Amino acid sequence: MNDIVVARQGNIGRLTLNRPKALNALSRDMVRVMGDALETWRNDPAVVAVLVDGAGERGLCAGGDIRLIYDEARAGRYIADDFWREEYIVNAAISAFPKPYIALMDGIVMGGGVGISAHGSHRIVTDRTRLAMPEVAIGFSPDVGGSYLLARAPGELGTWAGLTAIPMSGADALVCGMADYYCPSAALPGLIEALAQVKNAAEVEAAIRSVATEPPVSALATHRAAIDAGFSKKTIEEILVALDGAGNDFLAEAANRMRRHSPTSLKVTLRALREARAANDLKASLRMEYRIATACIRRHDMIEGIRAVVVDKDQKPSWQPDTLAGVSAADVAAFFAPPVAGDMVFNS
Repeated sequence: MNDIVVARQGNIGRLTLNRPKALNALSRDMVRVMGDALETWRNDPAVVAVLVDGAGERGLCAGGDIRLIYDEARAGRYIADDFWREEYIVNAAISAFPKPYIALMDGIVMGGGVGISAHGSHRIVTDRTRLAMPEVAIGFSPDVGGSYLLARAPGELGTWAGLTAIPMSGADALVCGMADYYCPSAALPGLIEALAQVKNAAEVEAAIRSVATEPPVSALATHRAAIDAGFSKKTIEEILVALDGAGNDFLAEAANRMRRHSPTSLKVTLRALREARAANDLKASLRMEYRIATACIRRHDMIEGIRAVVVDKDQKPSWQPDTLAGVSAADVAAFFAPPVAGDMVFNS
């Protein structure tokens, strides 16, 4: 069975992630297949648009295959370096794809799943969408261009998402600028059939709008002012003080979530989000994320986080250091230094 199904369906090229038992987790081979298909279809006049979706009932994609990355890193083999390099190149290619790139962000869409969907031109969320950048929960930091996407969200919504790892609804994703359309999950099979018949980009838009509906009220929109006030502070410590003093249950839960996460990851992620906002450039953010990612996999917290959340599932990571005070500015800066293997390089 192919882990990703590449098919022509009428006038569209369709990429279906096909590892439902692993919630369509991305492997290096899957990333390569996606990249090759996009390169072929961008130059094929018969392909009007590309559609990406996930097999199974649970969702599009839960992220990269971090269990494999964990096993290899424990053995001193950092295969993640090459995986991330190739994955980030595909993320950039999706953003620059010259034809409509339609992402069905139904069900669970996390980490690497965001990378293969939220950089597209036509991003569709549903009543089942649960979108998150959960990296800080495993001693990591948002990657796959996540720092760029989160930094571009209105106000401090992206800072909230990156530091808490709390999943968003489809309506929340729209408010954050990480999706474009909302439609009922039940309407997707009919939409795919309609998209197969489109002859140009305008017809893609019309087909999607024919099933799109008004989203429900977004919790993030409701709490926007409080989120902006709390998450605009300069340091993690100051953010937590603001959240604790807000007298707001929504922000109290945000603070509670943050206190579970790696103190190092929180500080690295806040700096990454601020740098991504200043740069406002996807490739620059991906280069920064590559530095951070290759540093994370060589440090205790990411290995321990994957163990606690994915391997043993005891949900009790032992972070080192385990306090914010124990993480110095120099500790954080080390994650932003060029990796030994060299920086990310994009062909164009």
